[in-house]
Amino acid sequence: MTKTFLLLQLDSEGAPYSEVATLLEDLGFRPESEGYDFVYDWGRPVTVPESLAFADRIQEALHGSRVRFRIESSEE
Repeated sequence: MTKTFLLLQLDSEGAPYSEVATLLEDLGFRPESEGYDFVYDWGRPVTVPESLAFADRIQEALHGSRVRFRIESSEE
């Protein structure tokens, strides 16, 4: 099973954290407390092209919010 983790860096001039959280939750992310801000559980193994396409969707969703993010996926 693949999980994708996000670590966020917000800008004080950017979107409020609550708005960012809503954008990410709309993509299926859930808040995480183990060293990352959010996690997406795919529920299955994913391919590299799927991961890249998902990263593009995250970037599109956060566009204009002045949020930097680090994305990391792992298989369990």
